[in-house]
Amino acid sequence: MSSANLTRQETAARSAGVTVHTIRVELDLFDAQNQERPGFGVTTTLMFDATASETWIDFIGESVNRVTINGAEQPVAYDGARIAVTGLAASNTVVVEGVGLYSRSGEGLHRFVDPVDGETYLYTQYEPADSRRVMACFEQPDMKAAFTFVVRAPLGWHVLSNQSAVSVDEHDGAQTVEFAPTLPLSSYITSVAAGPYHRVDATWTRGEQSVALGVLCRPSLARFLEEDEIIEVTRQGLDFFTDSFDFPYPWGKYDQIFVPEYNLGAMENPGLVTFTEAYLSRGAATDAQRGGRANTILHEMAHMWFGDLVTMRWWDDLWLKESFADYMGAHASVAATRFTDAWVRFAANRKAWAYQQDQLPTTHPIVADITDLEAAKLNFDGITYAKGASVLKQLVAFVGEEQFFEGARRYFAAHAYGNTTLDDLLVQLEEASGRDLRAWSTAWLETSGVSALSLEESADGERMLVQTDPRPHRLRVGLYNLTDGCLSLREKVDLDIADERTPVAFEEADLVLINDDDLTYAKARIDERSLASVEKALSTLEPLPRALVWSSLWNSTRDGELAAARYLAIVGAHAPAEENIGLLSGVLANAAYAVGHFVSDAARTAERTAWLETTWTALSAADAGSDAQLSWARAFAAASAYDDARAEHVRAILDGDAPEGLTVDPDLRWALLTALRTTEHATGDDVSDELERDGTASGRTASLTALWSKPSIANRTVAWHAAWEDLSLSNDHLSATINGVRAGGRRDLIADLDEGYFERILGAWQDRSIELARRLVVGLFPASDDLEQVDAWLAANGSAPAALRRLVIEQRDHLARDLRVRAAQSQLGEG
Repeated sequence: MSSANLTRQETAARSAGVTVHTIRVELDLFDAQNQERPGFGVTTTLMFDATASETWIDFIGESVNRVTINGAEQPVAYDGARIAVTGLAASNTVVVEGVGLYSRSGEGLHRFVDPVDGETYLYTQYEPADSRRVMACFEQPDMKAAFTFVVRAPLGWHVLSNQSAVSVDEHDGAQTVEFAPTLPLSSYITSVAAGPYHRVDATWTRGEQSVALGVLCRPSLARFLEEDEIIEVTRQGLDFFTDSFDFPYPWGKYDQIFVPEYNLGAMENPGLVTFTEAYLSRGAATDAQRGGRANTILHEMAHMWFGDLVTMRWWDDLWLKESFADYMGAHASVAATRFTDAWVRFAANRKAWAYQQDQLPTTHPIVADITDLEAAKLNFDGITYAKGASVLKQLVAFVGEEQFFEGARRYFAAHAYGNTTLDDLLVQLEEASGRDLRAWSTAWLETSGVSALSLEESADGERMLVQTDPRPHRLRVGLYNLTDGCLSLREKVDLDIADERTPVAFEEADLVLINDDDLTYAKARIDERSLASVEKALSTLEPLPRALVWSSLWNSTRDGELAAARYLAIVGAHAPAEENIGLLSGVLANAAYAVGHFVSDAARTAERTAWLETTWTALSAADAGSDAQLSWARAFAAASAYDDARAEHVRAILDGDAPEGLTVDPDLRWALLTALRTTEHATGDDVSDELERDGTASGRTASLTALWSKPSIANRTVAWHAAWEDLSLSNDHLSATINGVRAGGRRDLIADLDEGYFERILGAWQDRSIELARRLVVGLFPASDDLEQVDAWLAANGSAPAALRRLVIEQRDHLARDLRVRAAQSQLGEG
């Protein structure tokens, strides 16, 4: 194992022998604009007590040039990831001087040059263990310290960190900015950003507390910032969490910065939250997209308490911050903002991520067994986020909302600025609610898998609610009547179930909706009578039950219990009438996936043509300027990459003849052009012309996908090799190249490269960063017609890193599901 991959056991031993107090980090970023300079100077001063005579300090950089312990210089003992320090006293001051490396992978200190203005923009991203790419530190969450950052940068730049600046010294074209010390923080949530960013300032005031707010982005994106709405949601969130948690926001200021080539949606660095620029739409956005951004703003804000104020001791309890933040993002959206449909979108879309992850062979309990950092990196998944939030929603229903929040308030008061485990939270929730939560924890937090709930009737007429993988559920069954083509609620029945089979006594209904109101976490099946009613009148349901039906239909299709053709027919009949754009977006994505993955080989060409026609017809009929029109336009562009029957209409939209009211922004233009390129209706010159029109960073990234989408074996082969071998590709450019290789599902152009994939993945994992290696392993996995090659690799590579094997096993399972579901279509009555 590489010394960079820290284990739970050794980090626990280190924190038992070392108590860190303060860390001072001095960064010299003055020459960052010189792209020939790969690195930056960094001096770290760590003050800590020790009962051990020796330990190590984490740092991944170009070099460690000098190490001083308690005033005495020590020979540098550095293996590229760990600096050995020996001869420690009871109290120690260690100074490490080194050179860090700028990143192009989004890990550590990322450097980006905007092609619009030629300026350089920097930001850091550390979770779970990349602060050591910028400073010498103790890279584990339970070793909190007060951090002081000092940054030298060019004059005219905004320089930011977790705290506000306390001094700025300007000299010889440089500024040296020293920030106030932080309150105790784990290293992974410290943060620095620097560059000539565009900034908008505001203030939030509540009683005697006043918090300075800042919203930043690159100047070339300033016109898309929508800062008024971002600030409004921020203020609403601070109001809500201040009242709910009874613990004032503790981190001083609240800056939010949108940054380029970001690997995540956002990151909760206290006082300096970072967001992907994908949340800034370039000209056209649906209200559902804005709702998603608001949800993320509130998710990260919840982390200021769940995760930053009180932090898990080790990554086993990652759920202590991510599950709660995911729950709070939706809860606060509904309680405090105009985006009151957050739970509707959660039920249909977010939980689908959890259901998918929980059916993989690599699924894990919400409270996971994380033995090392590589495993932690891959556990930022649908279990930790969406399943955890789903289970917390069930817990709130179980103990009561006020009792839940009272438990949280006690938790913050008891453990502020400290580290915790599962038991620390359960104690507070039990005291606040008066309920024993140990059985609940065992059933929901400490086991894996998802139950499926269905209604069965025996030959003698007895009705049973049946569940696979039995767990205790408190749920609600909705009974709906179909009258004059409309489904209306007749009554709801509350149930507590725990066994595999539970007798039920409610009367028959045209639609029986198990888990109405989405109170529990389970795949709820729809019986045949209910399915027939849904086929007739799905659109007439209210938003939340409609979301639950869409979710049920999709899960049944994924599991090979509902014919893909029947699912697509329901989408064709009811998606054009779907008024909730969050639901519509998810349904359109699922339908496109079903065509590409679950329809039988024999029927796929016809279904692709039918799906293209569905998208075009709905686009043509949608209200001018509506969110639905924009959603269908995006679906039409995606479908046009697989079938060229509407190529002339794609070209017409690009030439200015778009449906009335449709905003054809740069991103939609690139999607349409890439579809033409993929189907041989556009040339390299067309791509060059579009790049001339949109020479932004996003345009350059999109142009790579368009160029590599040319449907020839030679072109796709060159792109495939570039993905593996061109080490100059940034994270986003690597993904764009991979997207070009996969464009249009043209397996016939790349099937001969399958063997090369399995020859390369182990080396890529060893030589590339985890983020870039993950994109290669997942993005280029061969979607072949059998499992022979992947099974052979797994059999021959039992000693490969566990995190790599996990990714390959998951991709194998996705492929196996595709093959299994496609094979089942004839028995399900396809066609």
